[in-house]
Amino acid sequence: MSQNFDKNRDRDSLNTPWVGRFAPSPSGPLHLGSLVAALASFFIAKQRGGQWLLRIEDLDPPRVVEGADQSILQSLEDFGLEWDGPVVYQSHNFARYQTRLMELMEKSIVYGCDCSRKQVEERTGGSYDGYCKERGLLSVSGDKSIAYRVDFSDGKHQFNDQVQGLCEFSSPSDCHDFIIKRKDGLYAYQLAVVCDDIEQGVNHVVRGYDILDSTPRQNFLYQCFAQAEPIYFHIPLVKNDMGIKFSKSAGSQAIESNKASELLVTALGHLGQKTEAAMLTAKPRELIAHFVKHWQTENLPSNLNR
Repeated sequence: MSQNFDKNRDRDSLNTPWVGRFAPSPSGPLHLGSLVAALASFFIAKQRGGQWLLRIEDLDPPRVVEGADQSILQSLEDFGLEWDGPVVYQSHNFARYQTRLMELMEKSIVYGCDCSRKQVEERTGGSYDGYCKERGLLSVSGDKSIAYRVDFSDGKHQFNDQVQGLCEFSSPSDCHDFIIKRKDGLYAYQLAVVCDDIEQGVNHVVRGYDILDSTPRQNFLYQCFAQAEPIYFHIPLVKNDMGIKFSKSAGSQAIESNKASELLVTALGHLGQKTEAAMLTAKPRELIAHFVKHWQTENLPSNLNR
């Protein structure tokens, strides 16, 4: 993968109304890293007069923590962030995913797979090698995974990220076949997120740099569904003093509402925005209103090692 950073490229090439979204997983409360992602997606949409949607990604029941969704909603409100329209839950959209899956099956773009993770690991070290591609295992019974057949004939995939510049993926490990429905019958993230973004009219996506390598797979699906891919903004991750990214799996501390202004200033600083000491005493909604007017997308840092 290569990046060609260009801060002077046209960031307003999209003439249609902007629709963005924040899509947290209800596997725990929001932490500083998720606050940074929420703020970036909110301001990029709102500065252009667009909509900011909220979607709860509860695709994987074992990972869902009871009450986490309400905790997330409350935190966003406490930090002055208001979303447009109703909150969407992915667990309510399974019929949509199945319809799109059937569309892919009709196009013969997918195939059945009975490989376990252990088998894939033993064969390739982790990247799926398309072992089941010609085995004729596709069925609708749910006893096998369903994989998407990637057309990698041109040898590379690239797109222009609005923060990181030109991103080029040029190895099979970057663009290998991938699972879109699991053996246990659950729909995979790559399929669900594309289906929902298409349905909701999302045309720009702001998220952490750790999701960058998912983008080629999602773009392949957009192409199959004859839909334009969104404009992407992949922002640097928030890391602790040990260089570990903030995440729920790493046990990162939940953001505290009684420290909302302080945490907002910290998060905005990470996003390259100009902050002042006086902002620490401002109310969260005052800070949000201020940065809707003064947000500078071009100041978002592209330093991947930040």
